[in-house]
Amino acid sequence: MNRAEKAALQLQAVDVLRTLKETRTYDELAVETGLPAGDLNRYVNGHVLPGVERAEAVVGSVGRDTLEAELEARIRHDDDGYIDNSRVVFDQSLLELVAPVAGETFDFETPDVVLTAATDGITLAAAMAAHFGATVAYAKKSKETAVEEIIESRQRLDSGIELTYYLPARAIDAGDSVLVVDDLIRSGETQELLLDITERAGADVSGVFALIAAGEEGIDRAKTRVDAPVGALTTL
Repeated sequence: MNRAEKAALQLQAVDVLRTLKETRTYDELAVETGLPAGDLNRYVNGHVLPGVERAEAVVGSVGRDTLEAELEARIRHDDDGYIDNSRVVFDQSLLELVAPVAGETFDFETPDVVLTAATDGITLAAAMAAHFGATVAYAKKSKETAVEEIIESRQRLDSGIELTYYLPARAIDAGDSVLVVDDLIRSGETQELLLDITERAGADVSGVFALIAAGEEGIDRAKTRVDAPVGALTTL
């Protein structure tokens, strides 16, 4: 490992600690990492960088269980089905930790494009695309007036509302491998529209991923549509 790689690892470890500190005291973080609370304080506040061995241990400790606990600590939800995940989708550092763990957990084929629906899924899509070295595409409920070729997918929802998503045709090429992602999956209706767009583009699906599943309906629905991994990091 050269000097630049060591520095990048040390800075990544600090980002991890700062992210985890959002929902933990220093004493709790010390128990979780095995590092002294005083040292953690200095790392988080930027007074000193952890050594390479400590940095490797910190970065390597972030797995699905850690991130699932982090999500559950940040998400607010009630019995009426309201879910507030703003402390998750607006934290790009956290989402950058999620991407490699999601890729490893669900064994997604490396995609050419990460596709989501505007707007809450965009930050997750950006993190996943950066991890895989893919491009980002996001479908919108309104047409881009300056775009000539559009892929359109329309569906009447169970509620009776008709929902349409539009994507510039140039965003996905025929034969591309597409990973469909979103911050939240409930009924799976949005994911069906994104999968339909992928199919219309002549592309292949490498997987379907959501940070949060509100029940199992959406996950089960997506599994019936694709022969690829489908999953969520946590289920409420």
